[in-house]
Amino acid sequence: MKVDVLLGLQWGDEGKGKVVDVLTPNYDVVARFQGGPNAGHTLEFEGQKYVLRSIPSGIFQGDKVNIIGNGVVLDPSLFKAEAEALEASGHPLKERLHISKKAHLILPTHRILDAAYEAQKGDSKVGTTGKGIGPTYTDKVSRNGLRVGDILNNFEEKYATAKGRHEAILKSLNYEYDITELEKQWMEGIEYLKTFHLVDSEHEINNLLKEGKSILCEGAQGTMLDVDFGSYPFVTSSNTICAGACTGLGVGPNKIGDVYGIMKAYCTRVGSGPFPTELFDETGKTIRALGHEYGAVTGRERRCGWIDLVALKYAIMVNGVTKLIMMKSDVLDSFETIKACVAYKMDGQEIDYFPFDIKEGEIEPVYVEMPGWKTDMTRFTSENEFPEEFNAYIDFLETQLETPIKIISIGPDRDQTIVRYAED
Repeated sequence: MKVDVLLGLQWGDEGKGKVVDVLTPNYDVVARFQGGPNAGHTLEFEGQKYVLRSIPSGIFQGDKVNIIGNGVVLDPSLFKAEAEALEASGHPLKERLHISKKAHLILPTHRILDAAYEAQKGDSKVGTTGKGIGPTYTDKVSRNGLRVGDILNNFEEKYATAKGRHEAILKSLNYEYDITELEKQWMEGIEYLKTFHLVDSEHEINNLLKEGKSILCEGAQGTMLDVDFGSYPFVTSSNTICAGACTGLGVGPNKIGDVYGIMKAYCTRVGSGPFPTELFDETGKTIRALGHEYGAVTGRERRCGWIDLVALKYAIMVNGVTKLIMMKSDVLDSFETIKACVAYKMDGQEIDYFPFDIKEGEIEPVYVEMPGWKTDMTRFTSENEFPEEFNAYIDFLETQLETPIKIISIGPDRDQTIVRYAED
């Protein structure tokens, strides 16, 4: 057996949670491979709305194993709040959720350091969520981190050492803070974490593959936020691309099967950083309003723009995407004209590839215009109902991206999902 990978192709917020939930019936296991509670996956079904931050989106399917992999960074207090809310709504987790001992812990001082570093940057700030993600990955790479497995052995001493090192940094920055309540909630989260299955996830996943189990690997954020291949330095601190599934779960590259790339029918971004197709006019505001484009974790307004095919081709290339999934197609239902960026104008030249650096304001998108479909598609149940103009938009995207669009979402509910092709 091979693992299939599902990940975002834009700047995050593409709708990964809903798609994982829709695809989960086809799999035995769902495994999250990177990121932390800065990534909110929103799911809606049976009249309820859920936002998952650390827990895999397959948790709502009762007979599935869900794994938080070693590539994830976990905040015990936020995890406790998220898990208890799910349990209160009737979704038992203890028998469904396994957590890697090698996953790194976000400490209270990591969150304080995150705020301190952002404050120090002033106008050059990255626009982090303030959840301590960057400082935690920094400690991981510098070999100073604490891992989930550490809570089972001599934890108090290890925690005190890490906390002391952070406090020295904060003192050097002259940053004032009060850790009391954060630390109290965090320690309660640690005790709660001990009640779950803490596993050597790399062994578990590979043994499941040997047993013939099917596994879906769930990514967080989006390709253009990858620390290596995204719009650096305005990126997250982990590898959000397909290769991250190998390092974040412990599976070999030869175990990768299908790679599902998720995109919106337009484009959004949260926080700072370049965004070539961003719209500052009424069209951008309309897309935000119709798409309810506000961060699931932060509540911040998302910046909105037309679809960027230059960036998407790049994302498809570095991930080895085999099938595309297009979300929020219904958001564009009312537009007279739809635009798609097919190239950039940069330094007086037109380019069709994603360059080393896309500086804000120095790239001009080159658009192709198409007629809108002016049809409410939210009640459609088959692709046979799609209007001619929407089919033309799909054909144009598939031709440009050289990759088939397998699934199309026409609304937030899991039932508002149309699979276009039969399984290969």
